[in-house]
Amino acid sequence: MTQLIDTFGRRIDYVRLSVTDRCDLRCVYCMPEGFTDFETPDNWLNFDEIERVIAVFGKLGVKRIRLTGGEPLVRKGVPELATRLSKLTGIEDLSLSTNAVQLSKHAQSLHSAGVSRINVSLDSLQADRFKAITKGKLEKVLAGLMAAKAAGLSPIKINMVVMKGINDDEVENMVDFCIEHGFTLRFIETMPMGETGLEASDRYVDLQDVRRRLEQRFDLIPGVMPGGGPARYVQVAGTEVRIGFITPISQHFCESCNRVRLSAEGTLYLCLGQNDKLELRPLLRSGISDDGLQNAILQAIAMKPERHEFNDKPSQVVRFMSMTGG
Repeated sequence: MTQLIDTFGRRIDYVRLSVTDRCDLRCVYCMPEGFTDFETPDNWLNFDEIERVIAVFGKLGVKRIRLTGGEPLVRKGVPELATRLSKLTGIEDLSLSTNAVQLSKHAQSLHSAGVSRINVSLDSLQADRFKAITKGKLEKVLAGLMAAKAAGLSPIKINMVVMKGINDDEVENMVDFCIEHGFTLRFIETMPMGETGLEASDRYVDLQDVRRRLEQRFDLIPGVMPGGGPARYVQVAGTEVRIGFITPISQHFCESCNRVRLSAEGTLYLCLGQNDKLELRPLLRSGISDDGLQNAILQAIAMKPERHEFNDKPSQVVRFMSMTGG
C-alpha cells in the first residue's frame, strides 16, 4: 500500500477535517469580534466530497480523522457524516474537537456514529471570565461535557489555552476539575494566527513555567496517552488523570508532525504555521478520478515544510484558526 511519507521521512497518518469555518462562540485568540467573512455553504465540501477525499486518504495509510471547525456541530448532519467516515477502509480512529455548546444534544448520536473520543475547548471555569473570553455561556459547555461522559465518549480531553493575565491563575483549578471528573487536561500555548485583537506575544505563557507551578502542588509522574497529537504528558500520581503540554512555541514538535489539515472549503493545509496548500475543491468539481486525486495528494505531501516559523516570522500566517481547521 502506498503511504504518505514526506521529504523529511515523517509518516502522515492523521487528517484534521474541518466541516465548517463557522462557530457559535467568538474566542479572542481564534476569531476577531464581529468577524463575518465566512465561506458560503456552497463552497464547503459536501458530505459526498468529504467521504471521497477521506477514502483516498485511508487508502494512503491515514488512520486518524478528527472532525473540527470552526465548531463542527453548527453544521447539520455531522453525526451522519461521522457514520460514513467511520466505515471507511483504513480509518481506525474518529474523534471530534468541539466547544461543547451544542454537545448535550449530540453526544449520544456521535458516540453511536463511531466517534470514540472528543476534545473540548475550555479556557475558564469562571462564568464571567468564560463569557469575556468566548462570548458564550459556561453552563452550556459543562452540560455538554456531562452528556458526553454519560454517553460513554472516552477519553474526554479538556483543551485550555493559557493566557497571561487572562486565565493563567486557573491552571490548578482546572487540574482539580479534571481529577474530579476523570478528564484528561491539555494546556496549550498561544500561537500567532491572524490578527484577532489578542496579541499572542503579550499573552504568551511558557508552559514549562506552568509545569513547574503544578509540581509544587501535585505529584506528577511520567505519563503517556494514546493518540496522534503532539502533547507531552505527565500523570497525577494516585489518579488516572493525565496532563498534556502542547508547546508550539517553547518546544516545537515539528520533527514528529504526522498531520495535515483539510479546511471546510477543501483546502489542504500542509502546516499550521506555513502557507503551503493544495486546493482540492476545484479538482473534485472538475471530475478528477480517484487515481488523480491520490496523485495530487502525494504531490502535496512532498511539499510539506520541515517546520513552522512562529518564532521567526510571527506575522507570516494571516488566516485565522477557524479558517484553517483547528
